[in-house]
Amino acid sequence: MNRRQLLRATTALGATATLAATATPPASGAAPDPSRPLRVHIAMFDGVEELDFAAPYEVFSAADFFTPRPVEVRYVSATGARSVTGAYGTVVRGIRPWAPDTADLLVVPGGGYARRDTPGVWAEIDRGVLPRALAAAPRPGLTVAALCTGVMLLSAAGLTNGRPCTTHHKAKPDLQTQGGLVKNARVVDDGTLVTAGGITSGLELALWLVRRELGADAATNLEEMLEYEAWGTVWSTHPAR
Repeated sequence: MNRRQLLRATTALGATATLAATATPPASGAAPDPSRPLRVHIAMFDGVEELDFAAPYEVFSAADFFTPRPVEVRYVSATGARSVTGAYGTVVRGIRPWAPDTADLLVVPGGGYARRDTPGVWAEIDRGVLPRALAAAPRPGLTVAALCTGVMLLSAAGLTNGRPCTTHHKAKPDLQTQGGLVKNARVVDDGTLVTAGGITSGLELALWLVRRELGADAATNLEEMLEYEAWGTVWSTHPAR
């Protein structure tokens, strides 16, 4: 039985079978209000990897078609409303100001970790603005998520210290040295902190969070629409709600 079939089976059984053991409750611990939008903010910076930010944006935006709960997705920047140039030259305009107090999910992409002399994660760590903004972001009701080397921005902010996490395979030694409890998994869910490893893992990260926040049916329908089946292990510290 493949993952999509298993999702359907557990949904039909009221999510009490195998996948129920790895589902995670909302960060607040309370059932979500289905009339209130799920608010997703994706952090942007110069040198950000295009696939890192585009994949979660599309998954969360498309999720709105498969759930009665509205989903609102926006790009935000810790340096205010602006445009951003990605790692391969893509210019993204219309980026909103930083406002984690109005978000339910804050997603941090990566990019540029292998090139210390160009825009990207290292430049943002050296500048310090984004790490400081991330360090100040956590609050009840907010889940902070990151993928690929964006996890190293969370590490610079002190958010992964002593917590289960993962990142791009080449950055794992750095993440462990800086205090992260590195797990060999595609997605690591520690409740208010969710991380994923690899450039394409934005798909798995977003699909997992859609399942967690909006239900298995929404995630399954998204996979069918995208013609993509999420792969890899989801390592989770929390029982089903």
